[in-house]
Amino acid sequence: MSSHREEFINAIELHQSAFGLELASDVVARLADHFDLVTEHNPLLHLTGPSTPDEFAIRHVLESLTMLEFLPRGVKFADIGSGAGFPAIPCLIARDDLRGVLIESKEKKAVFLQSAISKCELNGRAEVITKQFAETPRPDVSHVSCRALDRFTQHLPKLIKWSGRSTLLFFGGPALRDEMQRLGINIEERLMPLSEQRYLFISRQGRSF
Repeated sequence: MSSHREEFINAIELHQSAFGLELASDVVARLADHFDLVTEHNPLLHLTGPSTPDEFAIRHVLESLTMLEFLPRGVKFADIGSGAGFPAIPCLIARDDLRGVLIESKEKKAVFLQSAISKCELNGRAEVITKQFAETPRPDVSHVSCRALDRFTQHLPKLIKWSGRSTLLFFGGPALRDEMQRLGINIEERLMPLSEQRYLFISRQGRSF
């Protein structure tokens, strides 16, 4: 086992309780497979910013898994601007009842996502669409997630319209909250554990909390 992989696994096991998680060892191993794949391809594809294995485990993986609380059993969700596969791939690894559509417009990153789906044993439960979200009809999904879309706030009105009555699960900071409120979107927010300004914003479209 490489030292970086070992550090990543140790970080997941150390910090998961702060996120209300208790992940099985086989799930942690598959999350580490995804970490290895991102680390291998990151110098060429720029999938994530520079981070230590500990930072990667917390910010990218454990924060992604906070979305699980808001995904009922058996649902299918669309993940917009998936990039390295966050938040979709960790959630699909952790819950084998979920299905996901990963929408990534950059072809090289979409190819990476296909290889990650295979490596992490997600074939049959995940598919990749290589288009801008606005250029493809919304799949038959009940939830729409987004974590790192380029110019997120600029695309927000179009993304909300595209999502229809789907529940929105958007990761971001105060600027995203302000824009969602400006657009009149009713939101619930969850501050990420071990963070002071990163949130998951939840909006159940067409419903009151």
